[in-house]
Amino acid sequence: MNMMTATECLLQMCDEHFELEDYQSGVPRWCTGCGDNAILAAVQRLCRDEGLRPEKTVFVSGIGCSSRFPHYMNTYGFHGIHGRALPLAEGVKMSRPELDVFVNTGDGDCCSIGAAHWIHALRYNMNLTVFLHDNQIYGLTKKQASPTSPIGTKSNTSPKGSVLQALNPLTVTLGVQNVSFVAQAVDWIPEVLYDIVKAAYHHTGLSFVRIVQRCPEWMPELHDPWLHDPNRIQLLHHERGLKLSAGLGRVYRNQREHDPLDMDAARQIASGLDPIPVGILYHDPSVPRYEEIKRSGVLRTPALVRAGLEAELDKFTVWPEAATTPAPQGA
Repeated sequence: MNMMTATECLLQMCDEHFELEDYQSGVPRWCTGCGDNAILAAVQRLCRDEGLRPEKTVFVSGIGCSSRFPHYMNTYGFHGIHGRALPLAEGVKMSRPELDVFVNTGDGDCCSIGAAHWIHALRYNMNLTVFLHDNQIYGLTKKQASPTSPIGTKSNTSPKGSVLQALNPLTVTLGVQNVSFVAQAVDWIPEVLYDIVKAAYHHTGLSFVRIVQRCPEWMPELHDPWLHDPNRIQLLHHERGLKLSAGLGRVYRNQREHDPLDMDAARQIASGLDPIPVGILYHDPSVPRYEEIKRSGVLRTPALVRAGLEAELDKFTVWPEAATTPAPQGA
């Protein structure tokens, strides 16, 4: 029989209903028109609709425009260092598996300095919800080419235009062993963005969602062709994936039925750049999770935590009985 602590009993007595305002903290400092604003709105709506308790919810980030996300959520948050959001989040999840842990990272933070952590986090498949805010440029440090910048992008680090093909976060992710959930959204279709955020949250394992977002300051016209021509967006739907509304279908007619269990088809779709595929590309809930294997159901009770701390501190303790008696003078 499960026994609740006194704190949990008191929480049960409180009103379980939350409003959007309960998750809002401060005024976002992102530029007007930045896609980060749309992502924040979708995530705050998810928290409200799912009734996530702020004290049991954690947002972890690295460095970049997107990584200011924890500052605007009235929950627990950890604003880490560049590229290290994923290992920080993994540490939180291992220590407190009962918490809902989200990660917000950018195309530079994740795909450049944090690339090794990204690959291994996918392989570990811990129960995290990861949002890659991909505006295809370094925005916070004022326009340097990122790994996902299109070839020819003129920036402070590539004044004559970038010379390498852009890294595709979807195909890279789908090439990693043990991957379990991969989706793509765009910030300017809020209905689908929310549906993908919700599906990612409900997946047990690491959910990787790449969100193609606009940067009105440094890449103001990059996504205009897709904004003005709905046929250049391909919406993915399936009974095991997204179910599209009739109203959405009247605007976005370019649709494809795709089974998210089909890895080969997912990789083929992920390779497409025009039209942009939007939806759930891959979803396999049977993939094992690292924390489930490693912990084997053993909870870290307060007694276990204290015993571990004392064992470590004992290594540095100077015990009185271990002191040696000084030798007499002239011996």
